[in-house]
Amino acid sequence: MERSSQSKWEGKVSSKSTEATADQIWSLYKDFFNLHKYFPKLASCYGIHGSNGEPGCIRYCDSFSISLSSDDVGLNERPISWAKERLIAVDDVERTLSYEIIESNIGFNSYVATVKIVQGDEVGCVIEFLFTVDPVEGCEFEDLVNMYKLALQSIIQKMEESIAITKNF
Repeated sequence: MERSSQSKWEGKVSSKSTEATADQIWSLYKDFFNLHKYFPKLASCYGIHGSNGEPGCIRYCDSFSISLSSDDVGLNERPISWAKERLIAVDDVERTLSYEIIESNIGFNSYVATVKIVQGDEVGCVIEFLFTVDPVEGCEFEDLVNMYKLALQSIIQKMEESIAITKNF
């Protein structure tokens, strides 16, 4: 379910993990300073302020791959996209975390995102990603939602692979 309004874009994407429990995915997702381990499009992600996983901590993420335009130039011609993100809230019981972009060069203003990991009925879990952002110049709302759907699927796949490797040791 997603919706777009003139004053604020609000969206939600979700994806299911059939290979891991909510607690297993949560233990990886709440590692706020190390998202790059599970999101290959990030060149780097590291802490620049505070303690990892504590509200108020700030991470820096960069990538060559963040592009909302359909007329992409070559990878080597694109500038580095970067963002500084502050962790707003963490709830281990509900398995949720919220963060905001405090500075970036990707055109996101008033951006807040919440991730929630929900245990499935029998096997697996559902990862929900909700966001609000001011409309982004040069971007269509649907393109942003589709980018997040693909990103979330990629993250879940990497997390499932990591959990499977850990189980085999």
